[in-house]
Amino acid sequence: MEQYKITHHPDRNRFETEVDGFTGYVEYELDGDDLYLTHTVVDSPIEGRGVGSALVKNCFEYARQHQLNVVPVCAYSVVWVKRHPEYSSLIIRP
Repeated sequence: MEQYKITHHPDRNRFETEVDGFTGYVEYELDGDDLYLTHTVVDSPIEGRGVGSALVKNCFEYARQHQLNVVPVCAYSVVWVKRHPEYSSLIIRP
């Protein structure tokens, strides 16, 4: 998988990366110790290159580093965690 430079923008509640002039991002909501992944966006010209996966993985790694629980809300993050069971210990369900 290609490496992407992912930037956290806590003022906008999102993690994002730029690839070939397009921005992919994951929006989140933080409620106490719970990180809700609410929206994943990857423009079609950069789909299929692992951008969404890299973004969601970054969110899970951020949660792990900051002792946060993750609540996958958007469809992409729900599917992603099913494919990456090594992160399932971070999941909570409301």
